[in-house]
Amino acid sequence: MDLLRLLTLYYEERPDPQNPLQRVAFGTSGHRGTSLKGTFTEAHVLAITQAIAELRASFGATGPLFLAKDTHALSEPAWATALSVLVANGIEVRLEEGYTPTPLVSLAILEHNAHHPAKADGILLTPSHNPPEDGGLKYNPPTGGPADTRITKAIEERADTLLAEGLKGVKRLPFREALRQAKPFDYVGLYVAKVKEAVDLEAIKVAGLRLGVDPLGGASLRVWERLAEAYHLNLEVVNPTVDPTFRFMPPDHDGKIRMDCSSPYAMAGLLALKDRFDLAIGNDPDADRHGIVTPRGLMNPNHYLAAAVFHLYTTRTWPGAKVGKTAVTSALLDRVARALGREVYETPVGFKYFVDGLLQGWLGFGGEESAGASFLRFDGRPFSTDKDGILLGLLAAEILAKREKGPDELYEELAERLGRPHYARKDLPVTPEAKARLARLSPEDVKEKELAGEPILAILTRAPGNGEPLGGLKVVTENAWFAARPSGTEDVAKVYAESFKGEEHLKEVLEAALALVAKTLGLST
Repeated sequence: MDLLRLLTLYYEERPDPQNPLQRVAFGTSGHRGTSLKGTFTEAHVLAITQAIAELRASFGATGPLFLAKDTHALSEPAWATALSVLVANGIEVRLEEGYTPTPLVSLAILEHNAHHPAKADGILLTPSHNPPEDGGLKYNPPTGGPADTRITKAIEERADTLLAEGLKGVKRLPFREALRQAKPFDYVGLYVAKVKEAVDLEAIKVAGLRLGVDPLGGASLRVWERLAEAYHLNLEVVNPTVDPTFRFMPPDHDGKIRMDCSSPYAMAGLLALKDRFDLAIGNDPDADRHGIVTPRGLMNPNHYLAAAVFHLYTTRTWPGAKVGKTAVTSALLDRVARALGREVYETPVGFKYFVDGLLQGWLGFGGEESAGASFLRFDGRPFSTDKDGILLGLLAAEILAKREKGPDELYEELAERLGRPHYARKDLPVTPEAKARLARLSPEDVKEKELAGEPILAILTRAPGNGEPLGGLKVVTENAWFAARPSGTEDVAKVYAESFKGEEHLKEVLEAALALVAKTLGLST
């Protein structure tokens, strides 16, 4: 990666407001892009931040704003740009000059808002696990979690207007002056002090577990170091390197560099050391995702979520709290919840759909198949209403400490008792027009009465939990399901399938799903 070119283009590239690809667009986790394609530039950050400054009071935020960045190369200049706009608009900004994980901002917002009438919100400069050349900006309103569609749509529209007007409505101060006016905030100290209210750190310490952590060059490095020191954990950070080019990362399955802690390719360094530890943990650069490594290897995210749900709902009380899962997360979570007498709250893809439930306490847990999850404190209060990869890593250690068996062994017990899921996902390249057709699929588009030899029980275009559109279609039988939806960031159709009847049956389900998508969209598979 040419770092100098990337940073130069951040300042010099001017996005074309008439080009849909270069406008502001919030996907499932904020606006993302790269200066190399004119999709993430200073102009974008100026416009988005000004839009937030103008609109935040209408979202309920009149107090301080918590500002943070991860270790991607574009995050640092974007953080400085955002700070200069926020302070110029008279907003009290709280920050630390180091790197800050996403869940720490969520916790800071929630802690402030529990004790002050003027509510806080936050901006995070991060493209999550995306490649080194990418940048991203996420907005978390006073709920502490990802902004809902109503909020992101309003920000998009105002930001695109500002871009079209040549940014003439943007206020900004020189960076040094903005930094002088900002207030320092100890995100890490707050998180380290409060996390014991959600995870049994004493049990982890007493068990003397040998823990390994790989932050994958990300913002969680200092958090893990401070956690080990504060709670006397036998924890080793195996890779303390922070390098915005991420040149130490092994390539992912397609040859690209991604800091995806749910990928065995990205986690190859930690996997090579797994025999040195009782348990090892990985995080992506903003630490909203988790990777769990046992002596047997990297756990499938679906398998870990099932084990996490079982452990949480058998060790916490949380009266009446439901289990939150997205429509493409394993149905094993449904079976675990049913066995525990808990109701499932199934949503479209996007952690924003769990925010209100976690905030109000009627969801005990919310999890996505892409290795993102969070859960309540022991007393039923929210801890983080955004994905928290650090919290889920510590939970894996709690499982091992308290049950004297790893989360992988707990998963095996659940699979033996409730059925063993076989899961697959296939991405199909499609045109933007085909993506739009996929999002408009209806139950009438499925003519078949059976799927891979089983009667079809449900054809869903809306999530059963909250009635929101799935942006695609899900077909369910007693022992299998498939879902097809367009990607929010790429020209790709994502097809997911799962079977509890074995690998051969899974192949049949996936073939039927691909055939339906191909027939409906006029594709070749």
